[in-house]
Amino acid sequence: MPATDALPRAVRYQDGTLYVLDQRRLPAAVIIEACKGAADVEHAIRELQVRGAPAIGIAAAWGLVVEAEHTEVADMAGLLAHISGWAARLRSARPTAVNLAWAVDRMMARLNTCGSERGELLAALREEAQSIEDEDRAICQAIGRHGLELLTPDCGVLTHCNAGSLAVSERGTALAPLYAAAEQGLPVRIFADETRPVLQGARLTAWELGQAGLDVTLICDNMAASLMAAGNIDLVLVGTDRVTANGDVVNKIGTLGVAILAHHYGIPFYVACPSSTFDAATATGAEVEIEERDGREVTHIADIPIAPEGVKVRNPAFDVTPAALVTGIITERGIARAPLASNLRRLLAA
Repeated sequence: MPATDALPRAVRYQDGTLYVLDQRRLPAAVIIEACKGAADVEHAIRELQVRGAPAIGIAAAWGLVVEAEHTEVADMAGLLAHISGWAARLRSARPTAVNLAWAVDRMMARLNTCGSERGELLAALREEAQSIEDEDRAICQAIGRHGLELLTPDCGVLTHCNAGSLAVSERGTALAPLYAAAEQGLPVRIFADETRPVLQGARLTAWELGQAGLDVTLICDNMAASLMAAGNIDLVLVGTDRVTANGDVVNKIGTLGVAILAHHYGIPFYVACPSSTFDAATATGAEVEIEERDGREVTHIADIPIAPEGVKVRNPAFDVTPAALVTGIITERGIARAPLASNLRRLLAA
């Protein structure tokens, strides 16, 4: 039986410290970094020590907890102002993923209901952060159950980036059905795109699936079309950082290309995410701010230059897959299929 009960944890809070698994160092080294304040957590989020939409939301929630626990101010008004300032900074640490702002806003809403005692405030923040994490764990399990119905014996599943246990509290979103299949004894062949430029598929997805004993094959991003043409891929399953009101999907750069290929070859393209990733306030993906990251991620691999010095670089971290290319979106409440805009609203309102 695959060791899905021993999946790695991206973040863990204990006794006033948030412990973050440094995903930049995987798979060569498993390094746990201790965060004792919001500045440490902000750095961990910006520098991709912790990544994945739900995971950075959980990290930010606990970041506000550890900041409150380690801050000494003269009065409650000062503490509230201090935490509010850090909430704004954490909220903007990465602009594209909606879960980050959602988690911080939820923490602040809870903070605003607290009384005038420091102990009450700290207890409320801890309780809310723990609730966010516990709910995410239950959501991942539910996504796994709903997504399991899409899998058939020996089917080939292509995934892009990392939407597994390293991106959430446990099991993941896109990988949750694959872990559920393993527990049911259902054989599935998994193909993991390497996911340039930061190689989350190669470094993270292939690593965690291999650690759990699942059948995973790593491919370069530009091999996906060839495998689809050869009939090796029966289903595409990816995560997402945001789903807009019309059903557009904002996910790791390269997802759009995979969706176009899947459409061409008639392969179902499914997206898995918690309902908190649905952004009803944003009409379409065209309105989403796409994070542009340091060009060094493109020109270097592991600090080794692979491009001419001084070359111009574009490095958008995400792209937008139109709803028309998405077969369905798997949430903890079930699967929404086309037309996505109305069916998502109906499903999430149920």
